[in-house]
Amino acid sequence: MSSLNRELSTDSAFAAGRNSWNRHYHNSVVQPLLTDLYQITMAYAYWKSGKIDDHAVFDLFFRTNPFQGEFTIFAGLEECLKFLDSFHYSETDIEYLKHALPQGIEDEFFEYLSQLTAKDVTLYAIEEGSVAFPRVPLIKVAGPLIIVQLLETTLLTLVNYASLMATNAARYRMVAGKHIHLLEFGLRRAQGPDGGLSASKYSYIGGFDGTSNVLAGKLFNIPVKGTHAHAYITSFTGIDELKTRVLQHKEDGTTRDLLELAMEHRAAIASVLDVSTDESSEGELAAMVSFAIAFPDGFMALVDTYDVKSRTCWLERSLAEFSRVAAHHIELLSYYDLTRHHHFLSRSGLLNFCAVALGLNDQGYRAIGIRIDSGDLAYLSCLARETFERIAERFKLPWFSKLTIVASNDINEDTILSLNEQGHKIDCFGIGTHLVTCQRQPALGCVYKMVEINNQPRIKLSQDVGKVTMPGSKNVFRLYGADGHALIDLLQRVDENPPEVGQKVLCRHPFQESKRAYVIPTQVEPLYRVYWAEGRVAQVLPSLEEVRERVQASLRTLRQDHKRTLNPTPYKVAVSDNLYNFIHELWLQNAPIGELS
Repeated sequence: MSSLNRELSTDSAFAAGRNSWNRHYHNSVVQPLLTDLYQITMAYAYWKSGKIDDHAVFDLFFRTNPFQGEFTIFAGLEECLKFLDSFHYSETDIEYLKHALPQGIEDEFFEYLSQLTAKDVTLYAIEEGSVAFPRVPLIKVAGPLIIVQLLETTLLTLVNYASLMATNAARYRMVAGKHIHLLEFGLRRAQGPDGGLSASKYSYIGGFDGTSNVLAGKLFNIPVKGTHAHAYITSFTGIDELKTRVLQHKEDGTTRDLLELAMEHRAAIASVLDVSTDESSEGELAAMVSFAIAFPDGFMALVDTYDVKSRTCWLERSLAEFSRVAAHHIELLSYYDLTRHHHFLSRSGLLNFCAVALGLNDQGYRAIGIRIDSGDLAYLSCLARETFERIAERFKLPWFSKLTIVASNDINEDTILSLNEQGHKIDCFGIGTHLVTCQRQPALGCVYKMVEINNQPRIKLSQDVGKVTMPGSKNVFRLYGADGHALIDLLQRVDENPPEVGQKVLCRHPFQESKRAYVIPTQVEPLYRVYWAEGRVAQVLPSLEEVRERVQASLRTLRQDHKRTLNPTPYKVAVSDNLYNFIHELWLQNAPIGELS
């Protein structure tokens, strides 16, 4: 087991053994006033119109998969249920609304709001962590019209980003492969503190192994990881700044000067790597010795701090030296510059790290590895791995060849795909900006549409067929093919008999008459469960770890061509013949008849 694997396993065991108090964590920002004003003005208009006893059904769904992919991971359900459980307008909420809403609203309405809870709401949903597809409602909400209308904006904000984030993380996991560790480093780049917390939680659900976010670690039992910044290295200018140099042996307690050990090893390593110790940074060595003394069992160092400075100075000299070279030689100059950049890593950062790591070994400790935060990550990771292997052989330390190499530096999905093609030797990616901000697509676009009121179906029509809603309360089933993979999602009216294994069922495109096919399923999976009814959560909710496992299990039910990065095959979503005819009859009834003149 690698050093990083051991650390993550220890963290997971620690998390599993903790009390479950954090499962009861509730974000205080998520409350009834976290909504759009028009939800409350509509509530008053409904109330004024005598619609208190009206019963409605709303569907929450999305129209297009994100990131040019063909699947979405549903997330955020637990937070929705916590919101329903705590739904109540406080006295201060009511006082604020009296000032914020237009004048003339009757006091009885505010009294009505103060008594409002979600006890009469029923919420159906697919399992959190499941793959989901366009037009299939993730959540179905039924109950008194006013309350289910008031839930709209908050449910959308709880599902939209959570599902987008979990999907983004799952895509990173797929391109990185199951043996590469993924760490979320995005708090400093996230859209505010709540966005940072949500990103940490849902990237973990999507397949990441840990986060740098300490509060997320506390609240959600996510393994927390981190090294140090360039600032720590640059805070030392020389070895004379070291206040503490001795380190006790892990087993026998004898003390030795770690700096002296490191300097002795550095001289020996320099000859093995055919570099000069004169080119390595003394300040960097001092910083690494200091950090190793602070964390002898968890020593991981950033090794490229002085890389850019050296490269820039060399480039300036090179430009002066070759100022008369013709323009077409500039590309060659850039190549020389890059080569020098790569070589410098071994002359300072790697050299100093390996020296300190060998010094730690003398005192009974094993270093964890390095982090590379700039430059050609594929080349540098190969250079680092080759260096570790040469030292492992020279000093008869097999474990040294397997030291962890972590790469960061603005990594995105395409970066990982490119690094895979180049044969990198990276063990772990630290990913921040592109992950937490979902730069390729900043919003999922879930919508919340009324499909039934007082047992009467409702349909929203549009010239854009993609925006036409599917009316009525519906059930959804996932049908599996002979190869064991999910084949199609089938929407039916709630009063229809569910499809049966081995029985032929007609599946139709909801809006294109010619697109239809018979399916004989080998397995039929009902997707909806009742998660909230009679004022309480109606299911035993899975832990974060179980939701995380559900994501991977659900993805395995899809064929590879649905999951591939380039030109994935669309997954089919169909309606029953009964629902198809129902939709089109209602469409004709509600569509206006034009007039020619």
